Amino acid sequence: MDRKTFAGFTVTSVFIMFALMVFPLVTTIYLSFNRILLRDVGIAEWIGFGNYTEVLSDPDFWAAFRLTILYVAVVVPVQIILGFAVANLLDRVVRGRGLYMAALLLPFIVTPVVGTLLVRDLFDRGGLLAWLWELATDEAFVITGSNIKWVLISHGVWATAPFAVITFFAGMQTLPGERVEAAEMDGAGFWAKQRFVVIPHLKSLLIFVLLISIMDAYRVFDSSFVFGQSVGQAANTLMVYNFDVAFNAQLGRVGKGNAIAVITVIGMFIVLIPFLIKSYREQIAER
Repeated sequence: MDRKTFAGFTVTSVFIMFALMVFPLVTTIYLSFNRILLRDVGIAEWIGFGNYTEVLSDPDFWAAFRLTILYVAVVVPVQIILGFAVANLLDRVVRGRGLYMAALLLPFIVTPVVGTLLVRDLFDRGGLLAWLWELATDEAFVITGSNIKWVLISHGVWATAPFAVITFFAGMQTLPGERVEAAEMDGAGFWAKQRFVVIPHLKSLLIFVLLISIMDAYRVFDSSFVFGQSVGQAANTLMVYNFDVAFNAQLGRVGKGNAIAVITVIGMFIVLIPFLIKSYREQIAER
């Protein structure tokens, strides 16, 4: 394929990517160096790194950052382990498999806000989980600023685990039966088959799920926003903190909000780059 033909196929995609990704990113970086208020977005005052200094010295930012990192560090591993375990069970089920898969996909059917409200009702007084807690501990369960992080994490696992289940289950359907039979003939037990046959076969899917899950968990918004109506800023993740700063009805700081967005993107790259490098090296080694 000559360069002219190649350019004809790619120029449209490159233009769209530039319009949807590069231009907004450059604009965000530029706005982050200005003091811009929501009530008067037409007036911009250049303040350099003033917004960044203010954000990094804000205790509310670091509280939201710690909650977000905790959310990612707990939800992502639990999601992958639970998803792999349930996918193994589904792989062994013949009768009613479609019914089980439909039930697992329930979090994807409902919108995130509705799903969060359902989970919140379970923890509120009179809810099933609150009732079980009171039955086991003889104490009423109340959602507070100290336990909201675990409620958020519980909702996060419930909402995201089906993605890992379906992905791993689909990968297991492509596993050649001869490999499993050969492992069984060699005397491999259940755990040995998982370690030396199933997991190596799903390696690329494991990396894919890991990367997607980290990005989704890092930008969690809906559940944090809904629970924040009950406990306030204690439920704020980075995305909700950014929203509150930029779109506060009384004093929306658009410039500061853009600075938070830039810091968030940098943080996401720092988290993802090691996994991307490892994935790239493995792909090269397999060639």
